[in-house]
Amino acid sequence: MATLQATPTTLTVRLTRGEKIAGLLHDVSVPRSSIREVDVVRDGPGAPRGLRAPGLGLPGLRKIGTWRRPGERTLVCVRRGQPAVRVRLEGQRYDTLLVGADDAAAVAASLLSGR
Repeated sequence: MATLQATPTTLTVRLTRGEKIAGLLHDVSVPRSSIREVDVVRDGPGAPRGLRAPGLGLPGLRKIGTWRRPGERTLVCVRRGQPAVRVRLEGQRYDTLLVGADDAAAVAASLLSGR
């Protein structure tokens, strides 16, 4: 399961080996100063918009990979029945990070308090 790890200066998305393979992704680190907005999404698999390229998409079950639409690239790692944290970024490779978390509200609050 992917995790969001925050330090005073950096936010890192850590993926499992299986997620890296399924989504053709790697761990992503961004400076906390690039965070524009953080919110909680109740339905993680329903949140990604655009086309998956590359990655894994099992409708309604699991989504891992990069979702693209004009002007936006989103790193997605979500599963059914789990809320997700959506982090909108500025000036980074990904415009948005969408990562499932059982305690999404607490994760979002910790990211907001550290900005």
